[in-house]
Amino acid sequence: MSSPDPFSFYKEYPKTRPETDFWGQVTRTINNQAVGEDQIAQIVGAIQDHLQLTPGDVLLDLGCGNGALTDRLFSKCCGGLGVDFSEYLIGIAHKYFQQLPDRTYIVGDAADFVSTTPDTQRFTKALCYGALQYMPADSARMLLSSLRQRFPQVGTFFIGNLPDKEKMHEFFKGRDYQPGVENDPCSQIGIWRTEGEFKALAAECGWAVTCSHMPKDFFGARYRFDALLKPLLR
Repeated sequence: MSSPDPFSFYKEYPKTRPETDFWGQVTRTINNQAVGEDQIAQIVGAIQDHLQLTPGDVLLDLGCGNGALTDRLFSKCCGGLGVDFSEYLIGIAHKYFQQLPDRTYIVGDAADFVSTTPDTQRFTKALCYGALQYMPADSARMLLSSLRQRFPQVGTFFIGNLPDKEKMHEFFKGRDYQPGVENDPCSQIGIWRTEGEFKALAAECGWAVTCSHMPKDFFGARYRFDALLKPLLR
């Protein structure tokens, strides 16, 4: 008998939302309602501020979901590739956002992709927004290491919406806390790390990290941080 897929929630939940509820499908919600355009604009603005996308850049989005966010970033450069393990969400991306040959979306595990793809030379910048915390620790390490070692043109990597272990009390206030849940990639929030823990992990993989925080009116600002990664000089 095969064991159940521990990530089935992330693959099946999007199917419960309307086909064009792009933010609800990827749980970008408040009280189960999709966040407003003001919140999405803040995300796009933060990514652009850190990545500084230009018309000559080619973006690799790891854990792109349905492509709704990726598409807004592709419009700021010359396109790129989005990768996600959900066949359903990539199907939504194909239907609503893919514009061949410049804006492409494929089904795949992000860590496996960066570790095995021969397509490593054309990308200049990379993004992983709201997805790294849902990867097992070994997969996150493999992704960080492989991107650094195999993608020589990627000089800037933005990882957004990471749960801050030092702010766990803000999230679990009024919620049941199960000891150890902060280390479970299949939990509601995924793996929690302190800024120091994340910097140490990234350094092991060849990256220097600068952490930042969204404005206080951003819906996840109380217990999350963002990270800008650049190659570590050795």
